[in-house]
Amino acid sequence: MRIPLKTTKLVCTLLITACMINAGSAIAQQAAVTGKTDTANKVKYLSQPLISSIYTADPSAHVFNGKIYIYPSHDINTGIPENDNGDHFAMRDYHILSMDSIGGAVKDNGVALDIKDIPWAGRQLWAPDAGFKNGTYYLYFPVKDKQDVFHIGVATATSPVGPFKAEPWPIVGSYSIDPAVFTDTDGKTYMYFGGIWGGQLQRWLSGNYDAGGSKTDSQTEDAPAISCKVALLKPDMKNIDGAVKDAVIVDSLGKPLLTKDRNRRFFEGSWMHKYNGKYYFTYSTGDTHLLCYAIGDSPLGPFTYKGVLMKPVQGWTTHHSIVEIKGKWYIFYHDTQISGKTHLRNVKVTRLNHNADGSIPLIDPFLQAPGY
Repeated sequence: MRIPLKTTKLVCTLLITACMINAGSAIAQQAAVTGKTDTANKVKYLSQPLISSIYTADPSAHVFNGKIYIYPSHDINTGIPENDNGDHFAMRDYHILSMDSIGGAVKDNGVALDIKDIPWAGRQLWAPDAGFKNGTYYLYFPVKDKQDVFHIGVATATSPVGPFKAEPWPIVGSYSIDPAVFTDTDGKTYMYFGGIWGGQLQRWLSGNYDAGGSKTDSQTEDAPAISCKVALLKPDMKNIDGAVKDAVIVDSLGKPLLTKDRNRRFFEGSWMHKYNGKYYFTYSTGDTHLLCYAIGDSPLGPFTYKGVLMKPVQGWTTHHSIVEIKGKWYIFYHDTQISGKTHLRNVKVTRLNHNADGSIPLIDPFLQAPGY
C-alpha cells in the first residue's frame, strides 16, 4: 500500500529534522511542511534576501565579464491553490538580477523574457539558467507547451540581461524542467535537466510522454531512482548533440540509489560545478527538502553520493547554484523569509567551502531558530 503523499512528506520531514541532520530547528520542520513560519519566535537567518521589490527563486548565478548575473524565477501570487503538481507556481516572465560584487547593490534589470513572447508556450515559466558563447548569451527555460507538457526552450540576446528572443520551438529532445548549463574546461557544454512530480520527468520513462503516468516517483519503491538527464549541446548552444543520458547517482558500493531512498535520491534542481578536476553534481531531494552532492570523474557521471550540503530552508522548495567568484565559492539559494508562503520566495547567497578532502561542509540556513 502506498502512503499518501502529504503523510509521506510529513513523516520524512520529521525524520530528517529529528534524526538525520540534527537541525534542532522546529523552524525547518514547520517551514518544510507548511511553507510558513512563526515570526514571533525571532528566527535569525544565515543570509538576507538579495532583493525585496519582487519575489525571486531558483537563482542560477554566473560571472560574465567580471560581473555577477543571477537568473531566477519570478514568483507571483495568482491565487491558485497549492497542490503536488506545483500549479501555484504560475510564473509568467523572467527578471535578471546583477551585482558588481557579493554584498554590493543588486539591480533588477526588468523583464528579460515574457511568456507571451514564446510562440510555443502555454503556462508556468519555471527555473531558468544561462550560458554564453561567441558573443551571444543564451537563456534556457522550462515552460509547459499548449498541451500542458513541460519542455525546455532557449532564447538569445547580445546582453547578459536581455531582452532575450525565444526560438520558435523547444529544444528537440528536451523535456521536463530545471535546465542547468555547464561549460567544461575543454569548451564542451552540457545541459542537465529534469524534475519529478510536477516536473513530469517520471512520465517520460518509456522515452515518450505518458499523460496518464505517475504523478510522483516510480511505482516501485525498490527500483532504481529516476535519474536527472544530461545532454551534450552542439556548438550552436541551441540543440542537443547525440543521445540524452542518465546522470546516475550511486552509493559507495557503486549501486544506483533507489526510489525509496528519499533522503538521497534526485528530485529536481540540479547544478554542476568543477573543483580540483572533479565534477560535483548537486541537487534537491524535493519532498525531504535537502540539498545534496555527488562527485564523479566525468560530466556525464556516474556520480557517487557524498552527503548533504545544506539543511532545509524555510519553505517547501529548495533550489540553488554554486559559482566561483574571485577565488571564493558561493551558493545562491532561496527561502520564504519575506512572505512566509512557499510560492513567494526570495533569493539569497552565502559562502560555500570545500574541505581538503574535497567534501563540502554542511551549511545551516539559520543562525538561530526556536530551541537554540
